[in-house]
Amino acid sequence: MGECAICHSKSAQISDALGLCAACIMADTPQARRTAAAAHARARGRFQLPPRPPRARQGIRCRRCINSCRIDTGQVGYCGVRSNQQGRLTGGDAGSAAVQWYHDPLPTNCVADWVCPASGPAGYPEFTDTRGPEHGYFNLAVFYEACSFDCLFCQNWHFKAHSVSGPRHSASELAAAADRQTRCICFFGGDPSCQMDHALAAARLARGRRNNRHLRICWETNGSMSRAALEEMAELSLESGGGIKFDLKAWDDSLHRALCGVSNRRTLKNFEYLSGWTSRRPDPPLLIASSLLVPGYVDADQVGRIAEFIARLDPAIPYALLAFHPAFQMSDLPVTSRQQAMACLAAAEGAGLGRVRIGNLHLLA
Repeated sequence: MGECAICHSKSAQISDALGLCAACIMADTPQARRTAAAAHARARGRFQLPPRPPRARQGIRCRRCINSCRIDTGQVGYCGVRSNQQGRLTGGDAGSAAVQWYHDPLPTNCVADWVCPASGPAGYPEFTDTRGPEHGYFNLAVFYEACSFDCLFCQNWHFKAHSVSGPRHSASELAAAADRQTRCICFFGGDPSCQMDHALAAARLARGRRNNRHLRICWETNGSMSRAALEEMAELSLESGGGIKFDLKAWDDSLHRALCGVSNRRTLKNFEYLSGWTSRRPDPPLLIASSLLVPGYVDADQVGRIAEFIARLDPAIPYALLAFHPAFQMSDLPVTSRQQAMACLAAAEGAGLGRVRIGNLHLLA
């Protein structure tokens, strides 16, 4: 049973780690901002990550993502992987990234599997040679161990232990893992946004070595990367038959900052920009959206407003609603209830979206 530090309401849907209810967060008072900032500082401190994006007056600007860190000599950026080494920014480039990968049998449990060539007839025959699941082939799942956000509910939070120090690999090493049985490469994490130079280099190398085999390039991202990087991502996915899945974590910016540590403005602008590409390849869809239904915070109102935004851009964009499982700093929250999921589904469909589904049905309470 959590308690809000401002209104002192108590509920099983208030996380003690954050110490704020959704209503007080969205009131966006100075006290609410300070309370949320302190929660993120505590969560990040255990991994030696900066409590906020650095703004060193004499530092070097990193422009890889929304944070635009100004990093002092010997220091790291908000992501933990970009650093200033004697006046030169390093990390996350083609030579070295905090990244791991594995081969995942197709069809896999990708959030976009329901609209993907690996699972069905989407994109046949240009981007797959099967009308059904691509049994016997693999997805090269590429997990970047750094992130431009700081989600207190992160389902994959263990990566933070490797952001500042941990295994590093080159783009060439990664590309070499795309063997003859690899049908797609999916970049996720963490998030690829702060190591985009590495991801783009690896994707181009792997595509160049494919010898006319099907090799789709896909992304799962918070969408906070630079516009130039987004365009390169989109070109690779467009030509290869892959997709770009944006995590739209909340609509209200104050709620997004409280939950994720960072504004969602860059994400929404990038999503809007990329929606202008969807007509260039309707099948399989280039752009997919998802939202995690965090009890007490990401409810039918938030989902409905996200869905209205998507529908205004293109009502055919697929939207997946994902059940929440207690994790990381919000391990005290309950799992998403069936009632909440159904209400969010109705809100998304009521906003005019034609392709909405609930994922992780087995997790619903």
